[in-house]
Amino acid sequence: MTSRHQVRPQSFLSPQYINGVYIPSGLLLVGCAIVKIEWIPYAVILALALGGWQVYNNQLKKVLKPDVFQHFDLKEKTVLSHNVAIYRFNLPSSNSILGLPIGQHMSVAADIMQPDGQAKEVVRSYTPISSDENHGYFDLLIKSYPMGNISKHMDQMKIGQTLKVKGPKGAMVYTPGLVKRFGMIAGGTGITPMLQIIRAIIRGRPKNGGTDTTEVDLIFANVNHEDILLKEDLDALAEEDRGFRVHYVLNNPPEKWDGGVGFVTPDIIKANLPAPAPDMKILICGPPPMVSAMKKATDSLGYEKPRPVSKLVDQVFCF
Repeated sequence: MTSRHQVRPQSFLSPQYINGVYIPSGLLLVGCAIVKIEWIPYAVILALALGGWQVYNNQLKKVLKPDVFQHFDLKEKTVLSHNVAIYRFNLPSSNSILGLPIGQHMSVAADIMQPDGQAKEVVRSYTPISSDENHGYFDLLIKSYPMGNISKHMDQMKIGQTLKVKGPKGAMVYTPGLVKRFGMIAGGTGITPMLQIIRAIIRGRPKNGGTDTTEVDLIFANVNHEDILLKEDLDALAEEDRGFRVHYVLNNPPEKWDGGVGFVTPDIIKANLPAPAPDMKILICGPPPMVSAMKKATDSLGYEKPRPVSKLVDQVFCF
């Protein structure tokens, strides 16, 4: 059995086994057969020992710890707009994964200088847009605000500098079959936990070898068209998968805009998301005023009243 922080690769026909175990072992045995046949038993023992080490070494290692902050260095920064970027952080090795369950998030901390000249540790929660399918790194989508603590700190980070991270945390853990339909409402960077779940569902479709048939309808609200984060990715996913649909809402739409206009209203929710039923959930993530408004809107439409702190069993779940 693997340890809590290790996961076996998906297949013993993976390239790391072929290149790191089978080919070297075969060459060792053939070489011994050519040079001196009597050495074959020793070569077999050596091949088994080296192969066992390679199998152990090639296991995927989960690195997150729920109660200990660890330091991860910034590998690259991809600027999407004047105040939005994707930050890629290195994990310890190419066989490392975060070990973050789908739907959960993690705590990010930094020492921020205060007006009194003293440094104070500030902690915020973020959901990566990468997953454990990505080995050796993780990606955070961050929108920088002038008065933001962590977001402003990250905007000023240089390549090679480190960020403190711990986790996993959160009540949402997605598994296939959790519900038949999701209705999602996201605002701004609130798209990140939604995207994590959407990608996991699509990866698990029967056409990809899985069993996930969950239907997903997403309302994604922003102020301006240029504020729509990862729109190309979302549109590509909707084009690829008939079980995923996205409806955009803008406060200030451009000319010839065919999406929603203004705020997300009960009418927009009713027109685009599944009706209340035992086999569905509404997921909400965005700025606090928006989340508060969406709680009232869903309550008015007959969905179960959201709790102050959401639980996995809730029909309306707020990140």
